[in-house]
Amino acid sequence: MVHLYGRTWTREELLRRVGDISQVGGARPVVLDEGPETGTRAIQVRSGSGLSFVVLPGRGLDIGSADYRGASLCWMSPTGEQHAAFYEPSGSGWLRGFYGGLMVTCGLSTAGWADRDQGEDISLHGRASYLPARNISADGEWEGDDYVITVRGRTREVVPYGENLRLTREIGVRLGESRLMIHDRVENVGHTPTPHMIAYHVNPGFPLLDDGSELIFSRRVVTPVNDDSAPGLPEHARFGAPDESWRAQVFHHQILPDRDGMAHTAMVNRRLNLGLYVRQRAEELPWMWQWKQTGPGLYVVGMEPANCQGLGRRHERERGALRILAAGESQEYHVEIGVLDGAEAIAAFADLYT
Repeated sequence: MVHLYGRTWTREELLRRVGDISQVGGARPVVLDEGPETGTRAIQVRSGSGLSFVVLPGRGLDIGSADYRGASLCWMSPTGEQHAAFYEPSGSGWLRGFYGGLMVTCGLSTAGWADRDQGEDISLHGRASYLPARNISADGEWEGDDYVITVRGRTREVVPYGENLRLTREIGVRLGESRLMIHDRVENVGHTPTPHMIAYHVNPGFPLLDDGSELIFSRRVVTPVNDDSAPGLPEHARFGAPDESWRAQVFHHQILPDRDGMAHTAMVNRRLNLGLYVRQRAEELPWMWQWKQTGPGLYVVGMEPANCQGLGRRHERERGALRILAAGESQEYHVEIGVLDGAEAIAAFADLYT
């Protein structure tokens, strides 16, 4: 049943009180219409609990702005949720269209640092977040006394003489809940084996991120990715105010799954009694990248479930860990992103997963 406004409702009870279900929640397609965002397709989703977010079919079916009861859940870049046509693939040009948002996909044939692999120049984080989607649907339907809102679509990373990878994505949220589920299937629809790397770049920012905020997480081994990040290891899970002298630090979290095979990470602000969590299946996504960037304006932390380390495709190949999808082979991923509302919810998460 649907839990809203302090009580639980049956389908009949709720529908007797509204003219249309959109009165309390749902999905609504829109098109952005200003500056470099012009023409970007978007779907506004409201769960009714206070959680709302924007899915961007024009940007890989990723999730842009998101908030909970008026408080932003993510960092938003000054680039805006710009149109995919502005993609600059060389080097770190990916950043010129990196809007932050709740979740950006890195992939599908590479993820992580810019690189050169087997004679090919590899761009930062790949093309996934710049691929416009097809076969888009956004709707809700009753499943007994539960109302489920779902956004679906497909993107395709393809080039003649190269990769032909198709991503089928479904993002679902139940009316009255403060969490969303991402279910992806990546399939090699080409005829030759193809490298496959993916990461889910979740970007909590202010007010979740503030002086005194912290990460809490299930068991794992944490290592800095380079010498520049190494001094920050002892304090990698604690955060201060914006620091003008700050330089980015990145850490690899090697997941040690719980009994249910899941790993859990949350950014929590105990002063606000508010948190944002990510759950991932360790057998699908054995790594969590942590990007700690706490300079003025660039005040953000990346919590990034991944099937690889973040040092680029050549690095994965050289360490013998590069995932290769055979022709016709597919891989599924399941990621849950949700809100921790209140001191009790944060304490329960910490008790279960630290």
